[in-house]
This record gives sequence, C-alpha cells and structure tokens, in this order.
Amino acid sequence: MTSACHAERTHRLTALSLACASLLLLGSGVASAQDAAALDAPADEPSLQDPPPAPSGKLLLTGGVTQVEGAAGGGLAPWAVIGGQGTRDQIGGSAYYTRVDVGDYALDSYGALVGLHDRVEISVARQAFDTRAVGTALGLGQGYVIRQDIVGVKVKLAGDAVLEQDRWMPQLAIGLQHKRNNRGALLSAIGAKDDSGTDVYLSATKLYLDQSLLLNTTLRFTKANQFGILGFGGDRNDSYKPQLEGSAAFLLNRHVAVGAEFRSKPNNLGIAREDNAWDAFVAWAPNKHVSLTVAYVDLGNIVIRDNQRGWYASLQVGF
Repeated sequence: MTSACHAERTHRLTALSLACASLLLLGSGVASAQDAAALDAPADEPSLQDPPPAPSGKLLLTGGVTQVEGAAGGGLAPWAVIGGQGTRDQIGGSAYYTRVDVGDYALDSYGALVGLHDRVEISVARQAFDTRAVGTALGLGQGYVIRQDIVGVKVKLAGDAVLEQDRWMPQLAIGLQHKRNNRGALLSAIGAKDDSGTDVYLSATKLYLDQSLLLNTTLRFTKANQFGILGFGGDRNDSYKPQLEGSAAFLLNRHVAVGAEFRSKPNNLGIAREDNAWDAFVAWAPNKHVSLTVAYVDLGNIVIRDNQRGWYASLQVGF
C-alpha cells in the first residue's frame, strides 16, 4: 500500500516537472521569436500616433537679411517679417556684421536679433562711424569715431507675407528703434537737439511667389540725422516727420535675390543738408544659416562731403 502510494506520488512529480519544463521551453521560444521580430523590424518606422515633425524653417531669403540698424529686412529699410529661421512654434535668431565704405566715411555695424514664434523680434546693434580725413578738416582729429547703440522691437500685427498667397493683404508689423549716441557735446555744437531718440515705423511686406517678387513699404516717424549718427532734431526742425522707405527684391532662384531700396531722411540741421539714400543689392544664401549681401549705396551729402557713394557688404549667420 505504502509502496503503491509512493510510486503514484513519484509519477505525479515527474509529470509536473515535465510540464514545467515544457512551459519554460515554450516561453523561451516565444520570447526568442519576439526578440527576433523586434530586431528585424525597422527602427524608425513612423506611427500614426506620433506627433508630426517640426517645420524646417522659412524659405531662404524670405526672412530678409539684417538692416543697418539691426532689424530684419533689407540693408536700408526694415521689413514686416520677423528675423531668424523660426516658425510659429519655434524661436530663431541671427547675428550680423555690416561694413559701409563711401569714400570719405566708413560705417561698421554689428549686432544680433531673436525672433519669438514668428511674432516678436528683439534686436540690438552697435554702429561705429569713422570720419577719416573729414575729422581733421572739422578739427576733430584724423579718424574721429562716432558710436551709436540701438535697441529694437518689432511686432507682427497681421497677415503672412509668404503663406497667404491667396490673399492680397501684406504682412504688417510695427516697430521701434531706440538709439543713443556717445558724442553729445559734438552733436550739440553742430545744432542737434538730442543725443538719443526713438524711431517708430510701420512696415508692409508681400511676397508674390508666382512672380518671385518681394515688395516692402515702411513708414518711419523719426527725428534722426543721418540715421542718428549726427543726433536727433536740429535748428531747422525738432519734431517727428514721416519718412518713406521702400524695397523691391526679385528672387533669381531659391539662393539668390537682387533688388533695390530707397530711404528718405529728414533735413533738420542747418550746418548741412541731408539727402535721401538708395542702394542696389545682391543677396546670396547658400543655406538657411548663412547669407551674404553686397550692395552699391548712395548716401548723398554728409556734412561737408557730397556724393557719398560706395559699397555695402553684410554677413549674417542664424538659426
């Protein structure tokens, strides 16, 4: 009896052991098959529930280059576009260096801007105006330099210059540029009323993709003499006057644009008349991070020198 029970118990344990071993082997085989399938599956296969990829940024050159006072636009005039390559869900930015050489004078300008969600632009710039031999003629000394710091803000109000091709409305933006000059005593001596001032402007920009044409108009309210290099206001006039600025650019291809600009300026100082400015430019962007602009520029009369014409070159890097 005891032997029979013992034999039955041994038989049951043996059967249970064989069943457990079979389950372990089966489980191991399933896991191995799953692992093999995972290794064979594509690593980056998209899922319908995955979020869409982030936009790659703006079309080349449609965000403008950097204007001589630090805002996104042309060389002379700001545009309504927001600088940097960022779109509505991104933050972009850029830095620039510009050299203007018109024979009797030279201007170096450099700075940076940040574009926030394609809505707000904040910029800073510094200018150094070299009077060269004119400084000696004016009793200031050879190579006398006037410096100016500029802080700018631009806000997009409505429209989209690029995306809204089915609408006539341009992109609109309002901006300001606060400027401070470091030569207050000199500016007072030549008749300027202030060594600092704030320009306010409204820009309208439209890109016609079918015609590869970009047009911009800017209305600026300012008291600045020679962009602020010679101070603000003067013995002739010390009130804000509207000034017109315009740009036209033709995109030869996605990397190269050619165009021209015009900028009117107030005539506030009795010491010398101030002429309007214009330029003709070529802008090249080999990729979305770098652009180079070269222009022929005419600034007219500056103090005791007429026909101030020469070359403008600007390098911009951004993201």
